[in-house]
Amino acid sequence: MADNSHSDVGARYARALLDLAVETGVANAVEADLESLKAMLAGSADLRTVIASPKFTAEEKTKGLAAVAARAGACETTVRFLGVLTANRRAAALSAVIDAFQRLAAERRGFVAAEVVTAAPLSKAQAKALAETLANAIGREPQIDTRVDPAILGGLKVRVGSRLYDASLKTKLDSLKFAIKRA
Repeated sequence: MADNSHSDVGARYARALLDLAVETGVANAVEADLESLKAMLAGSADLRTVIASPKFTAEEKTKGLAAVAARAGACETTVRFLGVLTANRRAAALSAVIDAFQRLAAERRGFVAAEVVTAAPLSKAQAKALAETLANAIGREPQIDTRVDPAILGGLKVRVGSRLYDASLKTKLDSLKFAIKRA
């Protein structure tokens, strides 16, 4: 997850981008572009370095992101947005912008975004059961973003909005260790 400063910046830029994309009728295209960029960021340490490093100028970042967006076939609104983001020296917040945009777009469609962290990848049956359980618990259809973090040892963590439901084995063991130390 991004730190709070990137999250705040990401939310503001994401809101502006979504408003523009809806107004111009390209919300679905921009969302698809950002999903592609998210995958590219996840798969390329070099791209993450270029975006985050102060060693690269805004112009170099703009050229790099424009090349990546062109290769992905991004729409003009996405390309222009990336240019504005880098010109304003906010390229390091790109991941936060993408995450915030996805949450806002899901909410606009009536879904609620849920981030799920598990110790191991979920099977299709487990993912389906989790989606049904979340839908019943929150009263809306969840759009689930899953991430694997072996450090939680087992169980899962679910974040819906500002609420965190932590049923991880690591947290339970930490609580037990704390209780034993206090006794």
